[in-house]
Amino acid sequence: MDNVANEGQETMFQFRLMTVADIPDVMEIEHEAFTLPWTEEAFHNELKHNHFAKYMVMELDGTAIGYAGMWTIMDEAHITNIAVRKAYQGRKLGEKLLDELMKTAAYLGMERMTLEVRVSNVVAQNLYQKKGFESAGLRKGYYSDNGEDAMIMWAVLPPAGRSGEEEGSVMDS
Repeated sequence: MDNVANEGQETMFQFRLMTVADIPDVMEIEHEAFTLPWTEEAFHNELKHNHFAKYMVMELDGTAIGYAGMWTIMDEAHITNIAVRKAYQGRKLGEKLLDELMKTAAYLGMERMTLEVRVSNVVAQNLYQKKGFESAGLRKGYYSDNGEDAMIMWAVLPPAGRSGEEEGSVMDS
């Protein structure tokens, strides 16, 4: 568990594996965060059928306020989504989600991590750069809602300990 200051008081939040029961909350977050949200069916498929998929939920006082996902293939992790409820944005919680996702990927043996981000999303690009991601090119017309290009970014992950004692880390089940 981690602490976060919330209007002068300490509030507890934690990370855990996403389950099918989380999909309604995740859909709310998805629609708040993205102009091109995933469908419920997509999340069902990810959780039930994609053995490369790893998704986590960030809870604040027992309520889902964010989630993140990745695919782990060979020694590479591909971030699929990171999102925080609109009411909690601007509190560096997306950064905490990214930290947890990177830590989990390293724990699972991933050596590198990649993602796509809208070229117009400078805030996200700055966060990714802060965490060691570097631009590696563009995917032209990647986003189907407006044809916007996606910047491809890569980071090398630091090796993680294998003791299983990383507090708050989501372990592979």
